[in-house]
Order: sequence, then C-alpha cells, then structure tokens
Amino acid sequence: MARGAVGKTAAADCKLAGQNVRLYHSMPRAERVLFNVDRTGIKIGGKQRNLYNFTRSGVAKLDMVTSDISKAISGAGIIIVALPAFAHEETFRDMIPHLEDGQIIHMFTDNFGTLLFRKLMRELNCTKDVIVGGWSSSPFGTRLETVGGFAFPSCTISYRAITLRGAALPMTDSEAFIESAHALACLDSMTQGDGAVIGDTVLDIGFSNVNPVIHVPATILGVSTMENWGKIFGDFDKTGYSMYSHALSPSICDVQYEFYNEEIALADEIGVDLGRYDKEDFFSRRSILALEYMGKGNMHLPLDEPSTEGNTGPDSVHHRYVTEDVPVGCKIYHELGQAYGIKTPVIDSMITLASVMVGKNYFEEGYTLEYLGIDNMSKDELLSYLNEGKINA
Repeated sequence: MARGAVGKTAAADCKLAGQNVRLYHSMPRAERVLFNVDRTGIKIGGKQRNLYNFTRSGVAKLDMVTSDISKAISGAGIIIVALPAFAHEETFRDMIPHLEDGQIIHMFTDNFGTLLFRKLMRELNCTKDVIVGGWSSSPFGTRLETVGGFAFPSCTISYRAITLRGAALPMTDSEAFIESAHALACLDSMTQGDGAVIGDTVLDIGFSNVNPVIHVPATILGVSTMENWGKIFGDFDKTGYSMYSHALSPSICDVQYEFYNEEIALADEIGVDLGRYDKEDFFSRRSILALEYMGKGNMHLPLDEPSTEGNTGPDSVHHRYVTEDVPVGCKIYHELGQAYGIKTPVIDSMITLASVMVGKNYFEEGYTLEYLGIDNMSKDELLSYLNEGKINA
C-alpha cells in the first residue's frame, strides 16, 4: 500500500533483494502515482548515509503493480502500509475485508495507525488472525525525483535507519512482529545494523515518532526564513531551502527539547516508555533524527556551522510537516494530556500557531482519542488494551 517515495522505495528495495513484491495504490490517484511503473520499474539510489555503509541501488521490476486491492493482498505474507496518516482510514477499510489468517502488517510510519486499524477491524467485525504493528519511523529518508510537477519512478535515498522502535497491538504479538522484520529486505540496514528496539506498546511508538517534535517547532518558528527563501535571500532558489540547514537555531532547539519533555511527562504518567534522548542530541543540524542512522555521538553538526546534510523543504506551512504532524501527532498528545491530567503548554502553543497560519482550528480538527478507539479509558484499561488487547464492551 503505497503513496509517494517511502512506499515506492520499500517496494523497489525488497525486489532488488530478490523478494516477490506487489505494489498497490487506490484509484483515482493510482493513475498518477503508479503511472508507467509496471513498464519502467522503480530506480533507487542516492548517498544512503548510515553508520555501517549499507547500500542497495538499481532498477527494480515489480511482480505486480495494481489498483485492485484484493489482488494485492491475496496470499501476501507481509503487508507494508506506507501512507500519510490521513490516507489510513480509507485504505484500512478497503484492506480489512480481504485479510487472511496469518498475515503480518507493518506500518511506516505508524502514526497511531495500529490503533485505528484494530478499531476498524472491530467495527467491520473482522476476526482474522493477523498481526498489526508499526514503526516509529520509516526505514529511510527518501524523495521522489520530480520535474515540472511530474514524478518519475526514481527515488533518492538520503539515509538508511540502523535502528527503529517497533511494537504490535496487542503487545503480546510484538515478539513475532519484530521477528518478521528479518523477512523484509527494506529493513536490512536495521536488522543488519543495530537492530530493532521493541517499544513499550504502540503508544510508545507514537511518542517515539520524531516527526512532530522536530518538524513542527522548526517549521512554525522558522517560518520567516522559509517564506523569504528564494525571494530576498537564498540565492533566489526556493527549492534549496532546508529546515535542518537553514531554520534550526539554539532557540528553536530549546523549544524542541521542551516539547520532548512534555512527551516524556505524558508517557510517564500513562505508564509506557518512549525513545530516550539527551538535551545535547537536539542541538545539531540533523537533530535527533541522526541517531536513527548514525547512532549516538557519531555525527554532530554544530548549529553555528553551515551544512548541506539536511533534506530540502518544507516549502510552505501547508506542507505535511504541519498539516499532518500537528492534527495527528500534536493533537493526540494534547488529548492524552487532557485525559490524564498532564499540561502540554509547548505542544498546545504549536497547535495554536499552526492553526492561525493554516487557517484551521486544529484543536477542533484532526485526530481524537475517540477516533483511535481509546477514549474514556482509565490508565489501567488503556494499558490492558495496549498490552493484551482487552477492551471493555
């Protein structure tokens, strides 16, 4: 299940390693997203930065490219979901009636997708014996090659993760879920690197998603640099702007660190864990993201020195760094704080500013605990559901 660079890269990566791969996207976007892929294949390359120098490049001709979800799922042992969060529900509703016993579902990035998937399985009366789990991030940073609005079937990988946090819902499936990662070639840099970390329930995986804590403060507080780039500075090349290279500053990193501390307070109050970082980890031009592919202490890019290491973008406040990470990640953190008595003033300020800039009220829009099926639960009830799948009728 693919939309964009991560799905295409994962499909090509697995195929180049000799695995049988089917690539699916729903209509009508499939005509654009999958255009000509069955004929051309998908090319992957790029510098693929990682501590252990793992690379895999080439042109992959897939076994199937389809907009027929029944064909894509039938007989599949492992299903990868690589979609923006707001495409999850529609895709899950299409997927669930076709599930088969024994299938394992991996979500890159989870973004609370496992919670939504299990809720929809209950709503649709699906009792198939499947494992559903997610990862704190994608296996790589990757971008599609685009020219003049046309997306070529070519993906450039900037880095490959050597470690990720993963977990299943319920937690009792997590050992089998993590073990199945060894059967996914797109995770080879991780399984052959430092390996997976089993998270403390899928709520841990939600807290460990680095996107909201990095993307939102840097985009919102660096907005003047972004909007002036290519106009009054930046060599008049708007496409050259990088949030990492040009927006991050000591003050923004301070905000990111306090945002992270609010996540810690939420996790501690609920009784789950999350990825742990030191304050110094935030004060680098690749922030805590660098730890996913270079490990602790192996790559520090000082804030007072120029760097071209960071990905380019975003180019607008209407980018997914705001329009996904605020109404999904930040909004759920806010709602968990309200439900369990933890104040989140920094996260709330990001929601407020993003709402003004985008022209929406993200306190009213976006994900809710009810949407994920975990509203009105005591901490004990929530932990029972996350760990054992037990839910009150």
